[in-house]
Amino acid sequence: MKEDKKRKDIEKQINKTRVIMNIQKIQQYKADFDLIVKTVKDDDGQEMDVWYARELQQVLGYSRWENFATAIGRAMQTCKTLGVNIDDHFREVTKMITLAKGAQREVQDFMLTRYACYLIAQNGDPKKDEIAFAQSYFAVQTRKIELIEERLHQLSRIESRDRLRASEKQLSKNIYQRGVDERGFGRIRSKGDQALFGGLTTEQMKQRLGIKSGALADFLPTLTIAAKNLATEMTNHNVEQKDLQGEEGITAEHVQNNTSVRGMLGQRGIKPEELPAAEDIKKVERKVAKDEKQIQEKSQRLPKEQ
Repeated sequence: MKEDKKRKDIEKQINKTRVIMNIQKIQQYKADFDLIVKTVKDDDGQEMDVWYARELQQVLGYSRWENFATAIGRAMQTCKTLGVNIDDHFREVTKMITLAKGAQREVQDFMLTRYACYLIAQNGDPKKDEIAFAQSYFAVQTRKIELIEERLHQLSRIESRDRLRASEKQLSKNIYQRGVDERGFGRIRSKGDQALFGGLTTEQMKQRLGIKSGALADFLPTLTIAAKNLATEMTNHNVEQKDLQGEEGITAEHVQNNTSVRGMLGQRGIKPEELPAAEDIKKVERKVAKDEKQIQEKSQRLPKEQ
């Protein structure tokens, strides 16, 4: 018993350390991005933040200018497609760089508004931590780290929910092809929930979390959504690989996968049924969509060239 308690304490400490490391990474990215901000005055004499593409290239993790210039081109095309004046947000300039033995030459660069940087990040690879951070850093109209963190969490939860929707859609397709109707799919999913939540049914979990309407997954925290998705992906894989047929066999597979995921969480001291409810994902999606619509509207324009 003492050994079990000690192991769980160590595992909880590991989890806590990982959270701290994640926060530290966010803080480091913020420091890197803050370091390259420049301040100019717009045509109304108001101070505004601008960034230069050559410096942004480095903090976004691009090693070659040619690749980053392609991302800038895509961002400019997005701007044009949206009916926004490109010159208000992208300005081509030249920059002197020092070569070997002290020689210098001119290279292409761009002065960018916050909105331009946001579009560049949106056209980057979201799997890169730097790009994911930049999408939130440039989306908020302040550099307060707590607001950046909040948006990162919102986007992570939305992404996890989208993945679960996709995997459940694929499961529905897979089992329909194997002789299971829509009602059977509902029963399979419900049995999976019961295995994941320690015997509590979907309806019992909704009551536990105070959910009056809507899907259970819409109110689950990111970790639980990811757990449900992992179990569903495992079921999809084995249904396809083993060519499982009929409701009984697929149900057994889905229950086993949810039980395995629950066991993995349990080893880390996590019981998914004890995690608190999160805000309705539909509200979060609407908030993010509203914020994104306002990014261009609130972004200041580059001053006219002198």
